[in-house]
Order: sequence, then C-alpha cells, then structure tokens
Amino acid sequence: MEDEGNMSEQLESQLYEALDREFGFKTFRTGQLESLASLMQGRDTLAVLPTGAGKTLIYELYATIKSGTVLVISPLLSLMQDQVGRLQAAGRRKTVALTSLTDLAERRSQIQRLDQYRIVFLSPEMLVRTEIQERLRQMNISLFVVDEAHCITQWGPDFRPEYLLLGQARKMLNQPLTLMLTATASSKTQEQIIQRLGVPNANRIMTSVNRANIFLAVETVSSDREKGQRLADLVRSLPKPGVVYFSSKRAANQVAANLNELENVEASPYHADLDGEQRYKIQQQFMAGQLNVICATSAFGMGIDKADIRFVIHYHLPTDLENYSQEIGRAGRDGQPSLAILLYQPGDEQFAWSLSQASIPDEALIQRFYQHPSQFHGQDEQVDLLKFYQAHGVNELAAQQLFSDRMKARRTAIQEMMTFVTTQGCRREILLQKFQPAPYPTHNAECCNGEDTPVPTLLGSQTEQKPTQTVKGNWQSRLASLFL
Repeated sequence: MEDEGNMSEQLESQLYEALDREFGFKTFRTGQLESLASLMQGRDTLAVLPTGAGKTLIYELYATIKSGTVLVISPLLSLMQDQVGRLQAAGRRKTVALTSLTDLAERRSQIQRLDQYRIVFLSPEMLVRTEIQERLRQMNISLFVVDEAHCITQWGPDFRPEYLLLGQARKMLNQPLTLMLTATASSKTQEQIIQRLGVPNANRIMTSVNRANIFLAVETVSSDREKGQRLADLVRSLPKPGVVYFSSKRAANQVAANLNELENVEASPYHADLDGEQRYKIQQQFMAGQLNVICATSAFGMGIDKADIRFVIHYHLPTDLENYSQEIGRAGRDGQPSLAILLYQPGDEQFAWSLSQASIPDEALIQRFYQHPSQFHGQDEQVDLLKFYQAHGVNELAAQQLFSDRMKARRTAIQEMMTFVTTQGCRREILLQKFQPAPYPTHNAECCNGEDTPVPTLLGSQTEQKPTQTVKGNWQSRLASLFL
C-alpha cells in the first residue's frame, strides 16, 4: 500500500461506524478504508484496486458522510443504469444517471432538480455539454469521481476524446476533491491520469491487482474451425455462467447463435449495435440466470458485473494487457476458483493490429485535413476526431506528433500481449509486471498453464485437457511487417 497517510483512531472509528450503519458491513476490503481516509483528509486520491474489490463503495459511503453531490464520470450507460438501480433498490433514492436513454422532458426535469441528488452519474460526453456544466457550477460538488480512470488514456486520444476534457471540466467546477478509480493502470498510465486531470499531488492507494483465484491459460489452435470447435467444447463442459470476449460484433452474433445450439447453453451477444434497452434487458437476464453465456465486445464488457462468473474466454487476441486484465477480472468476483482462457491462432496479432490502428488518422490524412478542412464532409470517425482536436486548438504539427506517439504505444502494447501469449514461463508474472513491482507470487499448479502446468479441472468440469503448445512461426517478424 503506497502512502496511506496518517489515519487517526477517531477517523478510522468514524468510517467503520458509517460502514456498519449504511451497509451493514463490519470490515472493509483491501484499499477501501485507506482510500476513504485519504478523501476525508481532503486529498485527491488515485486508487488502483483489483477488479471485484468494491471500488464503488468508496464514493457511495463518502456520499453518506459528506454534504453535497458526488459526481461520478462513468464510461458506459449500462454500468450507470446498473449502479443506479442497485442503489435505489437499497433505499438510496437520491441517485440519478443523466443519459441519452432518458427522454428529453425527463432529463430536463432531472437537471433542474440535480442539486437534490446525492450521487449523479454521467458520461464524459454528457459532462462537456454547456447546459450540464452551467447547472453543475451552481452546485456543491463534494467529490468528482472518475470511474474506470484508465479510459482517459486508453480511450481518450482516438476513441472518445471527451475523456481528454475531464481535467478542463474539473477546473471549471472549481477543482473539487477528486477520486480516480481503476483496476488496470501501469505506472505510466497512472502518471497520465494524474496529469490529464490536473491533480499532481494526488495520493496513490496501491494494492496488488493479482486475482489468485483466476487460472490463466492460453491455448493455440491452428484454424478458425478448430477455434470454434474448441470454444464450443469449453462452453459445453465448463461450469457456468461465463463470458466470451470478441473484437468483432459480427463474430459475437454468429458465435452466440452457434452456442445456443448446445444443450443447457443460453447465450446472447452484447455489443454496441444493440440499443440501450436491449443491452439492459440482456444484462438483467444474465444477472438473473436466464442467460448463462454472454458474447461481448471489449468496449461493452465493463457493464457486466456478476459475482459468480466461472470463466472468461477470449476468442480474439486483446490489443493490450490492460484490456485483457480488465476483462478476465469479470471472473470469480466471489473468490471461488475461475478460469481465463485465451484462444490464440497464429496470425491473430494481425487482426489486433488492424483494430488498433483503425481509429488513428495517418500522416497524409492529417495533412490534407489541416490544409483544407472545409473539404471534409459527412461522417467519418477519423475526420471527426481531427475536427475535435482542431476545435480545441490542436495544430497540425501537434496532431501529427500525438497520433505518431499513439501508434508507437499501440505497437508496444501488442508486442507485450504477444509476449504473454508465447511465453513458456509464468504468465501471471508477465501480467503483474505490467502493473506492479516485484515480488511476484511463486508459480504453482493454480497459477497458469505456463511452465508446462496443465489447466486444472475446474469445479468438476469434464473438458478434455489440451496440451500447452508452442506458438509456431515468427510472430515478431509478422508484427514487424505490419508496422512498416
């Protein structure tokens, strides 16, 4: 734990009493007490806690102790809806999510009554709207929370650039006390989060992000057909519920349909092409056990929060270790043994690289846009991104440098991912090296399928063990050819 600060006995007693009174809990999970104490001492706080560690309790409890409104910036509508529904079901009615799913009349009414709520959830895109900012400036914001704060660096530069405006929005709100929450932030990502939000003196609460109850495995297949068959075998035999991650919405749809042909499998896709109402319905069915397998795209997987998920399977290669760690963290939140399997087919890194650079404008497009911006019409993600940067004062030279750096970072990320996939050593150690300093746990039979360790029989599952395979071919050469 880094920089816990000096917590008085009186403050500690106050927090334990509030925990018992408001939630009926007698003990805090790792990092919760230290984070709350830091906030109560008036310190901006970056809390890097493992998935499933109860990060939301930190600001929920803070809202019961301090007057004013807690403002929570959240990445996904489904995540906001789930949190508001859970809080209101627990009797905390003064909670609201300002989203595009709410009809205009109701949203206007919510904005007028915004100061009556104790916790307000909204997206970065909603936060930067003029009418929202004007209303928030009239209020007492007791805490400015950035949930899933790693999105600032992972999504901000080329996917959802409004994330880059959070520091400016915070300044507009008179720099309220700030809490940044994440489970996947390397030391470099932490520095970028702090810099972007303008909180240079933030206290860092650091705990190990290791999830020892999740066995990490990589299996190599030789073809698309073999990958599909292996996935079906795993889903058929493993205890459920489970989540399968895809990088393609089309693949998620097709595979979900195929899995529904299996006995005792109720699967559904979950991605951006489904409207908000459909995604919310699917999420509720999954939570209630009416669905036992979700086929999700990466960007929309954060909305899934179910304690007893027994497996997470990656059908496609994640683009970086941060996303991989975030996604496998859906499993085993109840502390029970769980399994994370990545199905790798040689050449998958080519698809990952294609996705990584798809949203990044190249040098020629940047030059053409800045020379003749009026010639660009219609909807194009890369052009829209350039328009955003130009509107916020970024000149051509700065844009060229920004996206060049972004491409380099994406290359490094895929190389790190491939090191994890191809190692003959301990995969857990490689993963943890990304997020925390040594020492690392000693490799054992419950760790990973590196060092010739077989995948354990999970809770009575009868899936046939496949031997660990060495990745054939020179993936470094394949990647190098893509980067030219």
